[in-house]
Parts: sequence; structure tokens; C-alpha cells
Amino acid sequence: MSEVRSYRDLVVWQRAMDVAVATYALTRDFPREELFGLTSQSRRAAVSVAANIAEGYGRASKQSYLNFLRVARGSLKELETHLMLAERIGLAGSDVAGPLIEQSEEVGRMLHGLIDRVQATPSR
Repeated sequence: MSEVRSYRDLVVWQRAMDVAVATYALTRDFPREELFGLTSQSRRAAVSVAANIAEGYGRASKQSYLNFLRVARGSLKELETHLMLAERIGLAGSDVAGPLIEQSEEVGRMLHGLIDRVQATPSR
């Protein structure tokens, strides 16, 4: 395992960025009337995951870091809900939404593991 010198070295952050990029690609094809609805909400939730991992990493305390990681996990669940809704109402096919939901679930498992590891370490 390589040394983590930045949040950019965290695989969970890298995967969260991949999910955000894929979300932007998916929502690009949403109808214009969804621009301020599901398109915006999905993109904001996706961006929030990686952004909160990064912001938490830069905080001075373990508790603050954990709080931001938990917010990231909440945003991830919000994104999954948006993706499932987009699939249910026909804005996204299961061939596209399904793999993105799976990617999101993988990030969720990674976040859970990171939260457990941070909780187990002595305070910074």
C-alpha cells in the first residue's frame, strides 16, 4: 500500500471522482426541463461526495474528518436515489444507471471502511 500524502491519493476519492464524471455524462442527455431538477440535484450530490472527502481530509481534527466522511456517505445515498428515480421515470436506461449505481455502492463500501479506519486511529 502506498503512502497517502493527499486526499488525491485516497482510492475512495478517485472512485468518487469517477462517479461524478459518469453522473455528468449520464445527465447530459436528460431533458432540458430537468436542468434545475434531477440533472442539477444528481450532479450536486455526485460532486459533494468527492468534495466532502477532500474537505474532511484537510480538517485539523479526527471528529471533523469523520463528520465530512459521513456527509459524503449521505450524498452518495442521495445520488443513488436520484439515479434510481431517473431509471424509474425513464430518463436513464438500466444499462447505464445500473452500473453507475454499482459504482456508487462500491464507493459506499470504501467510505464505510475508511470511516472504520479513521475511528480506530488515535486522534490527530
